[in-house]
Amino acid sequence: MRSADITTVSRVVIAVAVVFGLLARLNAILLISGIVLERVLDGLDGYFALYDMSDRKLGFISYVNASVFGDKKLEPQIKKWKGMLKNAAPHGARFDVAGDRATEYIYWFAFTYLGLVPLFVTIIVIIRHSFVDALMGAKGTSSKMKTKFARMVYSSNFARAFINVPKVVTFSYLVLVYLYGWPLWIGYVFIAVLVFNILLRGAAEAYENLA
Repeated sequence: MRSADITTVSRVVIAVAVVFGLLARLNAILLISGIVLERVLDGLDGYFALYDMSDRKLGFISYVNASVFGDKKLEPQIKKWKGMLKNAAPHGARFDVAGDRATEYIYWFAFTYLGLVPLFVTIIVIIRHSFVDALMGAKGTSSKMKTKFARMVYSSNFARAFINVPKVVTFSYLVLVYLYGWPLWIGYVFIAVLVFNILLRGAAEAYENLA
């Protein structure tokens, strides 16, 4: 199994562990650390995928410079590795999306079960992902987005960071609500921001495929 696929599976395992740890009322710092680690791994699977293709020549710092800060020197080589990756692991992009959805649904279902997230919110998220993922699966992946709106809202480095931050904040805060009784209304504010972001990104994906 590729390193990137192992990373994706690890994320799902971590999410499951966090949820059962929450039910067992384990230490909040441990659980929140698990949420953060799962989100960090989400950003690293792309590196591991290219690392396998690069004959161990791609350093992590170089990858960050090219992916985040736009280092032009590595762009041709990374483009070449991505081409090799597409042929070597055509399932990779969709497997990554499956991991994204599995981990996200684990959290949404768990917090809905615990009475912290209204059921209609989780239903909205599921409907959004189901239909938009179908559109994207028919056309390609987010990395292939061509329209300016879609790149700005969905596939830019800022957009990717902007969706991970509210996920970490929202799910971590809900852990504190369940374990220590922190005010739930603040959690609702975080949930509203996160769902708005999810719907906005879904609109960008739909626009990309229907424009």
